[in-house]
Amino acid sequence: MELIYRAVVVFLVGFLFLRLTGKKAVAEMHSFDLLYIFVLTNIISTPVEVENLGKAIIYSAITVIIYKIIVRLSLHNKLRWLLYGSPTVLIRNGDIDRKGLKKARMPINELLAHLRVKGFTDTQNIAIAVMEETGEISVIPKAEYRPVQPKDLKLKVKKEYLPIPLIMDGQIISHNLKYLGLDIEWLMKEVKKKGEKVEDIMLAVFLENRKLFIDNNKIQHNNNDPNYYKPGKDN
Repeated sequence: MELIYRAVVVFLVGFLFLRLTGKKAVAEMHSFDLLYIFVLTNIISTPVEVENLGKAIIYSAITVIIYKIIVRLSLHNKLRWLLYGSPTVLIRNGDIDRKGLKKARMPINELLAHLRVKGFTDTQNIAIAVMEETGEISVIPKAEYRPVQPKDLKLKVKKEYLPIPLIMDGQIISHNLKYLGLDIEWLMKEVKKKGEKVEDIMLAVFLENRKLFIDNNKIQHNNNDPNYYKPGKDN
């Protein structure tokens, strides 16, 4: 029981401290972000092996405070350049920057792989490619090779509407219903109208036309129809 207790406490404390840290430490890993995660992980996992649960929690709290101070200091421009590395230019105006590649310790084949992931196959079409401090590769194509935008064609497009989930995995999303000014009775009526059951619905979303779209767990099978092809031997 004590082992279970320690494991649960360590997990909950670690989760709490990561929530207090914020999303940035997990989503954008800078150098000190990685260091923080490594240190915190080692500290909070120590009580699983030895008898110092209290000290580990205190040390973890101190580590979180230090990290939060560093993040706050990084908001000041004068200190930002000490805490963050500078972006490294890899391609400029279609020309590969060899010094940049050497600084980033990146072989050309790896650079080309990153470009393919971004949807580019020819380095000559790129205005600038930069390795950010997080390790991500930012690619900006030359004007003549960027995707065509509706504004370029002088087209007027309607505002993008984000479908609002009302049912997910058979569970009703009550706060979204409340946000839309709807109630359970309305939802159940719509579900019944479509001949469905809430527990069988994988996803139901509220559309711009104020109608409900339902994706249930049923998979349509149409033999020999190319539109329903499945890779593998299950056809």
